[in-house]
Amino acid sequence: MNECVLIVDDDKAIVNAISILLEKEGYQTLKAYNGLEALALAAERSVQLIILDVMMPKLDGLSALMRIRERRNLPIIVLSAKSEESDKILGLSMGADDYVTKPFHAQELAARVRSQLRRYTTLGDAAAEARSGELVNGRLTYRPEDRVLLADGEEVHLTATEMGIFDLLMRNPGRIFPAEEIYRRVWGEEPLSAPENTVMVHIRHIRSKIELNPKEPEYIKVVWGIGYKMEKRQSRT
Repeated sequence: MNECVLIVDDDKAIVNAISILLEKEGYQTLKAYNGLEALALAAERSVQLIILDVMMPKLDGLSALMRIRERRNLPIIVLSAKSEESDKILGLSMGADDYVTKPFHAQELAARVRSQLRRYTTLGDAAAEARSGELVNGRLTYRPEDRVLLADGEEVHLTATEMGIFDLLMRNPGRIFPAEEIYRRVWGEEPLSAPENTVMVHIRHIRSKIELNPKEPEYIKVVWGIGYKMEKRQSRT
């Protein structure tokens, strides 16, 4: 296990505690204490996951998150003392893959790191696990073997989490997946609470990238009270 985790928090005690925890799990760690330091390290060093606090000096965590997302699709776990559902949705909407509230249980955080890295190494930029065939659905062309998605011939960039959800739906057109099942398959763990909002935010991100009109999606459809499905569309000639 050689994955490197960047830990960012202005509380040095928290950074050190997480670093000790993850190094015991076999990970390498880097430390930063504000958003600007995080940006510099993420650009200069080989990092596979970032744990990012929200409230920090010089550059807050959510601003740093957006700037990192402009260049990297690596998993980012937001760490925050704000526990309201609206705060969680905001963090996920801005590109976070997961949201952990303070105070947190050490083993829960370690489990979330393992889950995110597992998905990243199989579905994200870190590896190119071979998968057979090219899938075509209307305007969308998906090559699972190299995780390339095209919409009208233009490449679409998805985060690892978004790609996990898209891969699941694209491989099973017409099948309805409840939010709980999507979470279990993509996150690789049982949801600790109702996952509907978490899944919904990532579905919204995917729609914004593949749909001509995200408010009236033609591909990823919600089946109210049940879940989500990939609608079969005819290819355009």
